Amino acid sequence: MTATSALTGIVHLTERSPDLSGAEMVAALTPPPQFATASFESYRADADFPSQQEAKDLLVRFAGGGAPAPRGGLFRRPKREPALKPGVYLDGGFGVGKTHLLAAVYHAMPARRKYFGSFIEYTALVGALGYKNTVDLFRGSDLLCIDEFELDDPGDTMVMTRLLGELVATGTRLAATSNTPPNALGEGRFAAQDFLREIHAMAESFQTIRIDGTDYRHRAVDGHAVVLSGEAYAEAVDEAKSATLVSDDDFGMLVSHLARVHPSRYIRLLDGVGVIGLRDVAPFEDQSAALRFVAFIDRVYDAQIPIRATGDALDLVFPDEMLSGGYRKKYLRAISRLVASTLA
Repeated sequence: MTATSALTGIVHLTERSPDLSGAEMVAALTPPPQFATASFESYRADADFPSQQEAKDLLVRFAGGGAPAPRGGLFRRPKREPALKPGVYLDGGFGVGKTHLLAAVYHAMPARRKYFGSFIEYTALVGALGYKNTVDLFRGSDLLCIDEFELDDPGDTMVMTRLLGELVATGTRLAATSNTPPNALGEGRFAAQDFLREIHAMAESFQTIRIDGTDYRHRAVDGHAVVLSGEAYAEAVDEAKSATLVSDDDFGMLVSHLARVHPSRYIRLLDGVGVIGLRDVAPFEDQSAALRFVAFIDRVYDAQIPIRATGDALDLVFPDEMLSGGYRKKYLRAISRLVASTLA
């Protein structure tokens, strides 16, 4: 997890070549900073979308924090709550509080060994330690929280589902989230079914929880990120560098640099950085580069680092042909986060 540093001045991310050991990757499997104190009490369910409160109530039970079922009267049988499955899968759109609820589960569950990470962090750990060592590491753990479970890489998906299958068989409980764009109602249910189909033998172990609602940030996904002129950008960087460490990079050069850094190490690129500066933003032409940038922005958003940029609006860097393809959900999630980061 990126720690805030007292460093000030200018740094270039393109000059950083971070390394990350397996032990450090494991130590980082905790909720990101903005969810470090997330709780069920601090989750504000929208009354216009009852599924939010329903999801919260079920997850309170899942985490072991629910009140016992009321006892029956003299001639009444006590009310019995249905048994919970060992895994829950939160399926919903952007900004409805899935990650908040996932972190609340993590904090509330009285577990000795528990982990919280994004899908890419877990797959990176398998890549770093090997499958068997990763299974041995997590065997006996009480809880694994997986944020933003991905379905677009069959290899990684099957590795993860095999890993989770082995862990569930030995008593580990699981909680996972997915993303559904707000303008694609119904896609989330298909994603959930795809997920359950991928984990075939584990399907009965998961309870899918649909969470409806609108983005809590109250910003449309197709809203525009803030763009600064060259002069305004220079002023913003100059003002910020006296209070924090500011990264100042050419957009194209940074995108090229990301290809030379494993996504599991992107978080280390951001060590100590308080503001990110990107010059001459331009649309992507290569999908691999675009997907690496999405992974980078996920880490930027987790660390709650504001972005200042020139050139094209950051929400317009993904061309229509990319937005209409199989990675649509990833790109829309990134757009939502880019808009929020430039307004921070």
